[in-house]
Amino acid sequence: MWTLEERVMNLVRSTRYERWRARVYAVGGCTRPIRLHGLTQVHHVTTGAVLYRFGGEVFTPCGNRRETVCPACSDRYAADAFHVVRAGLVGGDKGIPVTVSARPRAFVTVTAPSFGPVHSQPGRSARGRRIPCRCRQHHHDADPRLGSPLDPDSYDYTGSVLWQAHAGVLWQRFTVHLRRELAKHAGIRVRDFSQHARLSYGKVAEFQRRGLVHFHAILRIDGREGPTDPPPSWADDDLLDRAVRAAAATVAVTTTRPDGTPLLLTWGDQLDIRRIHHRGAAEVEDPNGQISEQRLAAYIAKYATKGTGARDTPDRPVRSPRHIDHLHVSDHHRHMIHTAWQLGDHHNYAHLNLRRWAHMLGFRGHFLTKSRRYSTTFTAIRGERRTYRLEQTLNRIGLAEHGDTITVINDWRFVSAGYRDDAEHELATAIAQRLCQQRRQNRRNE
Repeated sequence: MWTLEERVMNLVRSTRYERWRARVYAVGGCTRPIRLHGLTQVHHVTTGAVLYRFGGEVFTPCGNRRETVCPACSDRYAADAFHVVRAGLVGGDKGIPVTVSARPRAFVTVTAPSFGPVHSQPGRSARGRRIPCRCRQHHHDADPRLGSPLDPDSYDYTGSVLWQAHAGVLWQRFTVHLRRELAKHAGIRVRDFSQHARLSYGKVAEFQRRGLVHFHAILRIDGREGPTDPPPSWADDDLLDRAVRAAAATVAVTTTRPDGTPLLLTWGDQLDIRRIHHRGAAEVEDPNGQISEQRLAAYIAKYATKGTGARDTPDRPVRSPRHIDHLHVSDHHRHMIHTAWQLGDHHNYAHLNLRRWAHMLGFRGHFLTKSRRYSTTFTAIRGERRTYRLEQTLNRIGLAEHGDTITVINDWRFVSAGYRDDAEHELATAIAQRLCQQRRQNRRNE
């Protein structure tokens, strides 16, 4: 029986290795590529003549954005997210003018309320001493108890899951209230706000240790046409700050508990608002608490590829209560998953589809969202990448000068997913790590 190292060496020495490696490079080292079989033909538009033909088996990336599922595809997703966020911050690219960096902007974090005391790291006192948790112990960063309830029997699991399921609605209402508050503080009618200004934002969700999301958002005030239009004279950082605080304090969503008792869902008490300054600082935050642009886009984008941020949360949907019982998760997260599964069977929550999102602890929203005019889109970025690769291919086969007179016809069918064996997977993982390091270095140099 050959060892893994011997099987890897046999693959490297085989006659098919070069072609296999080219396929892996083509998908960026994807850990579970989709194997397709078929052909691509390049036809002349007028005559219909076949100018180029390629057939056989190819790989295409799985496209999973989760770092725990596919580091290579999640790194590509993070790079796209970085450009989406960065374009709305500094402009000068992706059709966004550089003048957006002079607009009133804020980096806002809104959090979930408390559903019961949990194990935590309170920080340090004024004298520099570490403050113990409510359990009277000091928790290190890797302590699995962090985020779990001090008293699981009294923790409001139903309320926490229902809040999680409505977090996206709560954010949507927050943006509506924020526009109203901006109009109120500017002294104009609410219904006239869109005639004067536009609220643009990019938002990412991050799971806390206790299994509940909070949202990091970049808010920006534009003119009525968006980033190309200067904001009105009354728009400034102070007005945006006051409006955010007022909107966060008043927004709410009303639902019911399983027994029919009303449940009011709001943001938590912790609200963080930082102004964004256009400067070349190397850090996200300066000593005065101001946020710089230099690394903020990367800071936001990294959360788009994470799951719950907890190491033991499942990456895929659960299928049954028995499945939940066998998950390698903490007792706290297992209880949240069980609660979501049970609530999913209640007719009052059918529209929430909680069983589908039980593995996400009830969270149903997208991890990265933005307003329409904040910046470019993922579709546009991926379209640019496809166009670039097509131009590369046409140059390689000598058809670049025929770009306006040709059409490409693809006919591919699914064969399988993943690599043939652990030797291929091991080599592909090494290639992916090397490519990811190169991409990250390139992003740091931008």
